[in-house]
Amino acid sequence: MDTEFIIQLLNSPGWLKFIGDRNVKTKDDAKAYLENGPLTSYRENGFGLYLVERKEDHQPIGMCGILRRSTLENPDIGFAFLPEFNSKGYAFEIASETLTFARKKLKLPTVYAITVPNNERSIKLLEKIGLQFVKTIQLPGGSEELQLYSTKIELF
Repeated sequence: MDTEFIIQLLNSPGWLKFIGDRNVKTKDDAKAYLENGPLTSYRENGFGLYLVERKEDHQPIGMCGILRRSTLENPDIGFAFLPEFNSKGYAFEIASETLTFARKKLKLPTVYAITVPNNERSIKLLEKIGLQFVKTIQLPGGSEELQLYSTKIELF
């Protein structure tokens, strides 16, 4: 199981700053996160967050996938990477492929993304893969303002 990687990723500076502390500090915490997050999403939705590995050595470097949040009208793309793998093109490569997967396999007509306004790296990536800013939102039960991005995906 990827518990050590999950602990490292969820406690990385970028995750803590832009996504928030999920209080995942131990292997048991990481197992619970995986079970209650990605694994539940696969069972309920048929999709979720996927592990991102480097092709050459299969080293885990991040996560990316499509999420179904009860607080959003449409599924959204999410991603996070360990800091040493930022600015190397990995996020663009997997986010682009994830949108292709959403279009061709999941047949999703619209994919959202949400981010905090000061997450400049994510905003640049979202725009680079074709999403556009729609509006500022606040999720139910949340106190922080988020920026909502969207893309209409043409079905083939």
